[in-house]
Order: sequence, then structure tokens, then C-alpha cells
Amino acid sequence: MATDLRGNPLSCSAAAARRLDVAIDKFHAYQADPVAEIDALLAEEPDCVMGHALRTGILATTTDKAFDAELRASLAAAERLVPRANARERAYVAAARQWADGDLSGATETWGRIAIDHPADLAAVQLAQLGDYFLGQSQMIRDRVARVLPRWNRDMPGHGYLLGMHAFGLEECGDYAQAEATGREAVACNAQDGWAIHAVAHVMEMQGRASEGAAFMTETAAGWSPDSLFAFHNWWHVALFRIDQGDIAGALRLFDERISAGGFGQALEAIDGSALLWRLWVLGHDVGDRWSRLAQPWASRISDGIYAFNDVHAMMTFVATGDRHAQREVIATLERAAAGRGTNAMMSRDVGLPLARGIAAFGKGDFASAVARILPLRGIANRFGGSHAQRDVLSWTLCEAAIRAGDARLSEAMVAERLAMKEGSPVAQGWAARARALARPIAA
Repeated sequence: MATDLRGNPLSCSAAAARRLDVAIDKFHAYQADPVAEIDALLAEEPDCVMGHALRTGILATTTDKAFDAELRASLAAAERLVPRANARERAYVAAARQWADGDLSGATETWGRIAIDHPADLAAVQLAQLGDYFLGQSQMIRDRVARVLPRWNRDMPGHGYLLGMHAFGLEECGDYAQAEATGREAVACNAQDGWAIHAVAHVMEMQGRASEGAAFMTETAAGWSPDSLFAFHNWWHVALFRIDQGDIAGALRLFDERISAGGFGQALEAIDGSALLWRLWVLGHDVGDRWSRLAQPWASRISDGIYAFNDVHAMMTFVATGDRHAQREVIATLERAAAGRGTNAMMSRDVGLPLARGIAAFGKGDFASAVARILPLRGIANRFGGSHAQRDVLSWTLCEAAIRAGDARLSEAMVAERLAMKEGSPVAQGWAARARALARPIAA
């Protein structure tokens, strides 16, 4: 029986195992194209169960129905080979089936169990952590990694990647000092570890360290930017830092040159594009015709209804472009999803649908209604996934809506939140000045 480079059992040949090692390493670094590596392997050894199972896991965690046909083809091939698979490989196939059937929570737990049984299985740890991220499970983003850390040492291949994953989990749990130290240690192990670099960026974003963050990302860009499948997201973080530095032109340049570089061919790319432009549009900045670059990618996914997080970002685009018909279609998609079964039904029902309606109300200028719909979601927004930095768009929108609605008390409260986190932010200071202007009549 063959094993991978960390000793995990495989039912394929030793030669195929070495090819898988290359693909998995690219998956960990988000460099080049691990799926292309797996495809080349499967062209020569179509009976490699782990090749099909890993391919399915990678495609599943794009949360993009555009890859659904490929995902299901890989899953069917993997399931045909289950009789010859070992227990670990069968668990991978089972997780992929759960995800494809809409049970994101079940799939995540299955990958997590694989990691418990095989602590050196870094791919299982990564897939489980990605599942936790898409589920908004901050504590588990950290603890999936913490469970296996005692079984690792610095000499094991991929130890730096494990540190980078842990850094992100620590950041999502608010342990910013340890997260930054662990993330920087991971980057020292491998300058191409885009996930670890992004974990440090998250720390600086949450602490309002915009100048440091922009400098750190620029200094490390040579490592994570070439041939990276994750570069668009790291550039998105740089753009957020630019906004918090008051450099709106710089943020828009990054949208033009970096964030939109892939043509928004993936839902994850379109999410970042919409999230950036929405932040600027809400503040009243002119973003030109840039929304048009996102309208078609979202229009082609408008009826997918597989992940409420996607649907809400599609709504941002259609609200900003004034496309009322598309807005109604997004609402209809979320209503169908909310009435269905599976993990996304909960996400759509609890957060996606009311948030999309709140965003639509903002677009109509009904700011009081936007406040009424978005405010109750603040405490449960994690239920529809993403990171703290991504979900900050709720607070961002709510702060602006409260001020425009003339709600002096809520504006004061929301501004207090922003200043506690980002006292030096020009955006926060601008909101503070406007909130004070609303409060003067109350004081008088």
C-alpha cells in the first residue's frame, strides 16, 4: 500500500502518490492549479480514488454551481471506485457526497473526523477548516487545527501551512497577538503561503492597522501574487486598507488591475468585487461603470440558490445598478432556498433573505426599513458564513443607513463600535462627524 509524503494510506500506486503530493501542496499554497495536476494524474491512472475524492473536495469548496457538473462527475467516478478504496478514502468520498447533497455541516464534520483519525492528513484539516469558514464557525476554524497540532513537529512537511491555518482560526476567535505571531512564523516557513499572509492581513484589518496592513501585503506580494489562485482576495484586503487610509482612487485601481483580473469567473471573485464596490457605493463614492463588470457574472448565477452568502453579494450588485427585476429574482431564489432543506435553507432563512431585503431597502432610499431589517442580524450573521472582515459589510451598511435615516441614537451607537475598533479610520471619523451633527438637536 502506498502512502503520501506524510504517511497517510493510499490505495493507488507509489507513482500516483507522488503526483498527489504535488497537487496537495499546490492546494495548501493556493498556487497554480491543483485540479490541473490531479487531472493529469487521472488521465494516466483513472482508478486513483484519492485523486477523484480530492478533486471533488476542492471543487465543492468553491461554493459555485458553475463547477457543479465537474463536481458530480468526479463524485460519480469516486463512488464507483469505493469498493477498492481504503477507509480514509471512503470517508473523503462520503464527505463529498454530503456536500453535493447540500449537507455542508455534515461534510465538514466528516472531513474533521478524518483529521482526527489521521492527524497528519493536512488536506482533511484544510477542507474541514474551509467548511467551517463557509459555515461561519469561528471557534471551529481555530479548533480543527488545534486538535492535530500536538501530533505535528517542525520537521514534518507542510508544518508551515498548518501554522497558517491556525493563525486564521486564532484571528477569527479574536486572539490577534497570537494570530499575528503564528501567521508571521508560517510566512517565514514559506513566503508563498497566501493563506498565512491573509491571516496576518485579517489581524491588521480587525485592529484598524491600515497603513501597516497595506505595507505588509505589498512587501509580501512577490510571494503570494504570482500564479496564485488566491491573489484576488489578498488584493481585496489591500483595497480595504486603502479605503481606511482614505485612498479611494487606490482602492479602485486595485479593483481594476487586480481584483477583477480573473474576469469574475468564480463566485468567490465576484463576492470580493461586489463587497469592495458596495462599501464605496454606500459611502457615496463614484465607482464609474465598474458594477457592469459584475452584473453578468451574478446574472448567470441568479437562480443557483446554493449559498446565501453568494446571493446577498449578487443583491448588492443589482441594487447598485438599479436592476429591480434582478433584485426580485434574487429574493425569489432566496425564498425557494429558505423553504428547502439542507444547510443553505437555514442560511437563507435566518440571514440571507432578510439581509437581501435590507440591502434592497437601502437601495430604494428607505433607510429606516434597511435599519429595521439589518440590525437584528448583527448577532447571528455568522450563520451564513464568511469571516469577520467580510461580514463587517453589515455594520458598514447599517452605520450609513442609521445616519441617513436620521436615527441619532443608533448612529451614535454604531459609530462608537467603529471608533472602538478603528479610531484612526477616515471612514469612521466621517461617520462620527455626521452622527454628532444628528445628535445636536437632541442635546439642545
